[in-house]
Amino acid sequence: MLRLSEIKLPLDHAETALRDAIVARLGVKNDAIHSITVFKRSYDARRSSMQLIYIADIALDGEAALLKKFAGDPHVCATPDMNYYPVGQAPATLPCRPLVVGFGPCGIFAALILAQMGFKPIVLERGKEVRERTKDTWGLWRKNILNPESNVQYGEGGAGTFSDGKLYSQIKDPRYLGRKVIDEFVKAGAPEEIVYVAKPHIGTFRLVSMVEKMRATIIELGGEIRFEHKVTDILLDGDGDTRQMRGVVLENGEQLLSQHVVLALGHSARDTFEMLHRHGVYMEAKPFSIGCRIEHPQSLIDKARHGKNAGHPLLGAADYKLVHHASNGRAVYSFCMCPGGTVVAAASEPGRLVTNGMSQYSRNERNANSALVVSITPDDYPGQGPLAGIALQRQLEELAFKLGGENYEAPAQLVGDFLAGKPSTALGEVEPSYKPGVKMTDLASILPPYAVEAMREALPAFDRKIRGYAMHDAVLTGLETRTSSPLRITRGEDGHSLNVRGLYPAGEGAGYAGGILSAGVDGIKIAEAVASTMLGLN
Repeated sequence: MLRLSEIKLPLDHAETALRDAIVARLGVKNDAIHSITVFKRSYDARRSSMQLIYIADIALDGEAALLKKFAGDPHVCATPDMNYYPVGQAPATLPCRPLVVGFGPCGIFAALILAQMGFKPIVLERGKEVRERTKDTWGLWRKNILNPESNVQYGEGGAGTFSDGKLYSQIKDPRYLGRKVIDEFVKAGAPEEIVYVAKPHIGTFRLVSMVEKMRATIIELGGEIRFEHKVTDILLDGDGDTRQMRGVVLENGEQLLSQHVVLALGHSARDTFEMLHRHGVYMEAKPFSIGCRIEHPQSLIDKARHGKNAGHPLLGAADYKLVHHASNGRAVYSFCMCPGGTVVAAASEPGRLVTNGMSQYSRNERNANSALVVSITPDDYPGQGPLAGIALQRQLEELAFKLGGENYEAPAQLVGDFLAGKPSTALGEVEPSYKPGVKMTDLASILPPYAVEAMREALPAFDRKIRGYAMHDAVLTGLETRTSSPLRITRGEDGHSLNVRGLYPAGEGAGYAGGILSAGVDGIKIAEAVASTMLGLN
């Protein structure tokens, strides 16, 4: 097939316009084209007349001659091979079964790929299956009751289940592993449009049923999923930097032996990080970001981003991506933007408060929300060592819990009052979506001064890009502290921990991903590393 990019068409183009544009661009006859498959569809909102931009794969006569004709054109090339090819197949008799610790996006894809290759993985998930977990999560949102082992962070599907279900990433992906992730999601029930839209998303309700179907597939292929099985220790042979994984210990005292253990922990498994640190597993502190959630009327964002095309069904609820480099050296940026979504309680530890953002597939709630965060580095952390970032997270989350009233209500402040340096006492036009509720206060009292300074500088700058962004009544809800893992469990090129053979750090918790798609891709890579070792390929 031949791939043609930069095909620009009006927003409301005719059904035949794409084919007509391809015929004209390539200079071929209409009947020479056998099929057209849209690889990607995006839009350009910078023009007064908005355009759709297509990349299409075309099966047609005379492909070789056309490639020669357009040899110097960067927008015409052969369609790359996007199929997924496993590294091998397990032998009929397995000497041992690999373990996968954690069943979020990374763990799901690590287990799925291992199962598809015949390695029959055993998955150990500390939380509950997704529907039971959903009930517990609603218990916090509606009844102010936190279950520390079943919440937004822990359980089947991982933290990504209670999010916007965004499936786009900026990772380099020369092998098109992201396409494998997308294809598996479609098989599990995701809308087929996620294959080609530029910024695909699924939404929480659809993710729940998809995760269940993927679990069933893993089990059908010989895998095993054990919920409410918390790993509390690891078993090692040897000493120094020549140690080898021997297995894990569960909270109930049971030992499971395996020389191949995937750590797909997620970014909030703090007790597991501490256990690994006690064993001397190599890890290091890494940067992350802190801040608040900011909410605006979705209609304001739609108008600012889409202009007269606001509300067009092909465009949906508008999103945004903003960054400002403050004069104090800090980067302030939007993160995990949720169009037509809600701000949710995402705590996983008693006495600590965290926020996150979530949308359904329809993205039709009244508010837009995004994290508004400030970058920090290990130099900002209290103390030293790889766990110092966790200490800062906990410190901030405890302050937020106290400021919110110690009942999982979140501290909140109007943007105008935040900029003016005074506490908020009442809401304005924007009704915050956070459940169980908010308490109006002064967020500057719990954020580090450098973060407050940078955010106060960034908000007017963002208002110049999106008119109304710094509106007085927009709501800041705190705090956002888990933008990414505050540490990295470093691994080598072969996927093994730097100093424990057979331990495979993976995904967001280990510092190798940031979102559903990149975590899924990393799960595929680490499954391949496990299979390669078990097959003697590396």
